Amino acid sequence: MKIQERAGAGAGRSAAPAGPAVGDRLPTPPRERKPALAALAVLLILVGALGATMLVLQAGDRIEVVKITEPIPAGQPVTDSNTTSVMVAEDPGIHYVEWSQLNALKKLKAVSAIPAGVVAVGEMFGDEAKVPSGKALVGMSLKEGQYPAGLESGDVVAAYRVGGTSRSGSDDDAGTGGSAGGGSDSLLVEQARVDFVQAGKSDDIVSSANKPVTLLVDSAEAAVLTQAASNGEVALVLVPGN
Repeated sequence: MKIQERAGAGAGRSAAPAGPAVGDRLPTPPRERKPALAALAVLLILVGALGATMLVLQAGDRIEVVKITEPIPAGQPVTDSNTTSVMVAEDPGIHYVEWSQLNALKKLKAVSAIPAGVVAVGEMFGDEAKVPSGKALVGMSLKEGQYPAGLESGDVVAAYRVGGTSRSGSDDDAGTGGSAGGGSDSLLVEQARVDFVQAGKSDDIVSSANKPVTLLVDSAEAAVLTQAASNGEVALVLVPGN
């Protein structure tokens, strides 16, 4: 009887489940896959690669265009001395003037003042300058002594009538002095802006060449200034405002 009881007890113990061995890991549940996120990540990678490729292609598609190196007053053309070439990325939305078109561009005029350092575009040029409403451009040729040294475009000047035929009159007038100085040495334009002045050696202390100068004045002052300039009776003086 004792042998049977022991056998039965041993059989009962062997049937019980054995516990996990020390050091064994517990099983982990399988990871849940998210195909939508994976597809989005792939799409972002493709978009980034495409954008980088487009930038590289655009940077490689460059053209040689005209760049302005010196200020160009309204109504004046470009020249070899105030332009240079520069490479830019081609853009159909910008009307660049290509360097190969420089000779054709020289036949046109700046419709308004163009500062130095900008790239030329077609809208900057036309057959004639656009004069502001109520203004007029008056050209003159001045001798040395009729303009201040270092005169530049953009300067503000006053125009005076000096010398010339305005001092001469009839013998009677000369005897009485009635017309002597009657219209001479008088202020013609209180403030005018220099729209154009030819640069060169005429800025030297000694010069025999006349200097072409164009002034932007009020329309009401244009007639008297033009008449005085045609007689060589205009002198310019720098005034405050420069």
